[in-house]
Amino acid sequence: MAPRSIIIDCDPGQDDAVALFLAMASPDELELLGITTVAGNVPLALTERNARMMCDIAKSSAPVFAGCAKPMLRDAISAEYIHGETGINGIDVFEPETPLQDQHAVDFIIDTLLGDKVTVTLIPTGPLTNIATAIKKNPEILPRIEEIVIMGGAMREGGNRTPSAEFNILVDPHAADVVLNCGRPITLMGLDVTHRVLSTEERVARIGALNNPVADATVGMLSFFHRYDTEKYSSQGTPLHDPCTVAYLLQPELFKTKCCNVAVETESELTTGHTAVDFWHVTDRTRNVNWAYDIDADGFYALLTERLGRFPL
Repeated sequence: MAPRSIIIDCDPGQDDAVALFLAMASPDELELLGITTVAGNVPLALTERNARMMCDIAKSSAPVFAGCAKPMLRDAISAEYIHGETGINGIDVFEPETPLQDQHAVDFIIDTLLGDKVTVTLIPTGPLTNIATAIKKNPEILPRIEEIVIMGGAMREGGNRTPSAEFNILVDPHAADVVLNCGRPITLMGLDVTHRVLSTEERVARIGALNNPVADATVGMLSFFHRYDTEKYSSQGTPLHDPCTVAYLLQPELFKTKCCNVAVETESELTTGHTAVDFWHVTDRTRNVNWAYDIDADGFYALLTERLGRFPL
């Protein structure tokens, strides 16, 4: 079977970086057509640089494109207090050799979807500004989207930036509203799943034992990344959010999902960014999202460790 064509839209971010590594290690299943970046965890100038750094570390030839520097309608929000001032604290920052492409990320998404690939899967692991902007700019791309696998939202876990909202959805709720109602197949990896994949010391040690540059970078980033969440959640490790999207495409059997209606609050001062998941179908609203609600965490880390071990020493 030919590999699935994908675009990863991200805001690296340590966990975005690990998601990129997981995809880059899986060329038999995933053809990474490009990496598009958006403002989110840190400003756009850092997210595009960080994505290019990951390409250098992994020796990937995937092209990198910079996208939207702010949300569609709201002021920008970032998360340096979690990810550090670089977005990828835990490793040394360097000027990457991987070039930044001249084309805007939104135009790359549109041109790729209207190009010679029959369909393309989009994997957004940051705010959904680039994806929503592409849909609004040229709706003709919609039939060419095979699936959108998103990291974002929360139901039983509540929010991680406000009591109601997960960060990616909160940053640009209007973009999330556009994407979740675009009519294409959507799978949503929210905090209900990602909070189950904790990067415990034992799991990180197994990655470190691989002793290759990608594994070393992963361990460095996770060692910094876990300091905030372990205190916040009184847990044994930080949730590894974004790689769940790629893992779902590689081994969907690791996840439990349910087709639900998911709506995004865009107006309330109190609950903006809240994802209202109609898990028990108590309304007649259209079931627009394949909502992930459970995961085999040990299986996830077995997959991640095996794939990171594929990179050369």
